[in-house]
Amino acid sequence: MRTRIGILGIGGVGGYFGGLLAKAYFESDTIEIVFIARGETQKIIAKNGLKITTEEKESIVFPTVVSIDPAIIGKLDFLICATKTYDIEESLLVIKKCITKNTLILPLYNGVDAPERISALFPENEVLQGCVYIVSMIVSPGVIRKVGPFEKLFFGSKTAPLAVLNKLQTIFKNAKMESYLVENIEETVWEKFIFISALASATSYLNQNIGEILESQSSRSMYVALLNEITMIAAVKGLSLPPDIVMQTILKLEKTPHDATSSMHRDLMGGREIELASLTKFVVNEGAKYEIETPTYQMVLDKLSSVSTS
Repeated sequence: MRTRIGILGIGGVGGYFGGLLAKAYFESDTIEIVFIARGETQKIIAKNGLKITTEEKESIVFPTVVSIDPAIIGKLDFLICATKTYDIEESLLVIKKCITKNTLILPLYNGVDAPERISALFPENEVLQGCVYIVSMIVSPGVIRKVGPFEKLFFGSKTAPLAVLNKLQTIFKNAKMESYLVENIEETVWEKFIFISALASATSYLNQNIGEILESQSSRSMYVALLNEITMIAAVKGLSLPPDIVMQTILKLEKTPHDATSSMHRDLMGGREIELASLTKFVVNEGAKYEIETPTYQMVLDKLSSVSTS
């Protein structure tokens, strides 16, 4: 029996990591890579493949199957989810017939609320936790561009059988993916969430890229205020994060390409729907739940709620 891996969401994250898998297992007898895509993206990939460009090279990859039709997709052993957070429920329900009770689901979204939301839909399934560090985006349907050196993927689970997790890690490693199977995955996912939530909120609110935020004293102060609010929530939730998490996050930002920005800011500038609920509002709601003041997050939420369609 072949192992069948579905990639739901062929955007910056799903397209890049799915592309590495498709390239590695192109003519494999044991592993099939299925891109779950619709419309223009599906047509272009079926005809011309998925094009991935980095600063060094360009490659074109073909999955085993590319479709949105559950009958063509078939049953999946693993499902990697990388759509936008506001599409979680709808995108998964479209392919409900492809998910058996043995399908292992790996969410790679920007927020931290995805595993809970997916488990609500599929209570019998093992839903892992995961996150990635990468700057990548859709240039046009079927074309993904990756910027800078980051391409790390972290995943893990407190409940999934170790043999299955190791199998997935081997599949990733053989595809030359920089992936890490980690024990304290919740802390790892929250470290990423602290980074991306504060960055998405600051870049979108200020309409500035990373370099502009780091260079302006007032922008930098606002970014640090966001970090302080979100790390306080993580601490009250009982997550054991490094004591210097704020400093570590700022250093991480300084190593990110300065002309880059968050995907939420890119979506806002492009007039598209933004992930405000998972990246900003979630923090305000958690603050209210734990009685922690989040005035900076609230300020961002108030402004962006009025300019976005979220």
